[in-house]
Amino acid sequence: METSELLVLAIFVLAGLFSFVSSLLNFDWYFNSRKAATVVRLLGRGGARIFYGLLGLGLIVAGILFFFYGRAA
Repeated sequence: METSELLVLAIFVLAGLFSFVSSLLNFDWYFNSRKAATVVRLLGRGGARIFYGLLGLGLIVAGILFFFYGRAA
């Protein structure tokens, strides 16, 4: 696997961790941000926490799966 591919996978996992931890710890600065405010408005604070937690888990799982199974050489 090339360095650029590993970098993209690392970004996926790190972004997923960031989103998951932010939803788990209910950071005000995260949910009051302009981009998250739309999701909070649509789903409520609790729904947004679930959404971003699942999004984070999805990114983490995708990064790990692509690392192990992404490309057969």
